[in-house]
Amino acid sequence: MQKLAVPILVGALFGFFVITAATGAMNLYWQSVFMFMGINVILAASLNIINGSMGEFACGHAGFMAVGAYVSSLLSVLLFAKDKVFGAALLSPDLALPLFPVILLVGALVAAVTGLIVAIPSFKTRGDYLAIITIAANYIVKSTIENIDTIGGARGFMGMSRVTKAMEKTIDLPWMVIWVFVGTIFTIWIIRRFISSTYGKGIIAICQDEIAAEIMSVNTNKMKIVAFMLSSGLAGLAGGLFAHVLGYVNPGSFTILKSTEVMVMVYLGGMGSLSGSVMSAILFTLLLEALRPLQIIKWVVIPLMLVLLMHMRPEGIMGNRELTDVFPRLKKFTAFKK
Repeated sequence: MQKLAVPILVGALFGFFVITAATGAMNLYWQSVFMFMGINVILAASLNIINGSMGEFACGHAGFMAVGAYVSSLLSVLLFAKDKVFGAALLSPDLALPLFPVILLVGALVAAVTGLIVAIPSFKTRGDYLAIITIAANYIVKSTIENIDTIGGARGFMGMSRVTKAMEKTIDLPWMVIWVFVGTIFTIWIIRRFISSTYGKGIIAICQDEIAAEIMSVNTNKMKIVAFMLSSGLAGLAGGLFAHVLGYVNPGSFTILKSTEVMVMVYLGGMGSLSGSVMSAILFTLLLEALRPLQIIKWVVIPLMLVLLMHMRPEGIMGNRELTDVFPRLKKFTAFKK
């Protein structure tokens, strides 16, 4: 029964969000807040693999998010919606619902391959050089998108709302709420599995001392590349969900400012703590919404609050601990089956 506690809790949360969104008990504003919360959890948890667990410093996460957003948006519009540039849909809109997860995974896969292209030269360097290369990759992705007129260039790309409406027409449910929830749970599950696997223990060894890890026969280059691809792939998944929640994307959404937001969530939660990343992403999203009436002033208030937090608790909310380290009794509910 203890092993079923987490699945039952997740199922109850899933039922709560779907029922309240479908019946209108949760209005569209709170649905949006909930979805952005889930997307931020995916972004923060995925970047924490590199910056927290592996101990490297990457600063261009928004670039991988952009790749996933544009690839999945292009595919969904091309396949299921009529468009001025691409013409009639290649498939029936009725197929949008069963094939949507495939489209998201293709976007994530292309983002992971982009991560591989960045990772190979990046991991020949150390420290600040990796940060510079990932920032450069972010700029390259953004500039490339801005100069492709077929996908709207700097004006942006739209049409994804027609695909989400096609899904709702097939079965009348809040599908984007469902996909964001599923994507968030999938991300937490796969990162937790990865960190507890041989690869995960390898990257933690790299974080502690890379030379010692190499002496102990850890294939550090291979493990770093796998971790980087997983991180960038999950960022691509977040990008695909982000694009379909908004129904519109433009390159301005994926600047270095967006990458900085994700890094703030990682450091706020605690380096190497998955629980911390989840909590900080939720807290940061709520903070942005609470301070929205301040408009531009909120970008003065939020950094000041973060400076104060870092001054009082520089290790972040959780440090490098998980929730089960703070509350050991939770371990019997969350331990993986051997």
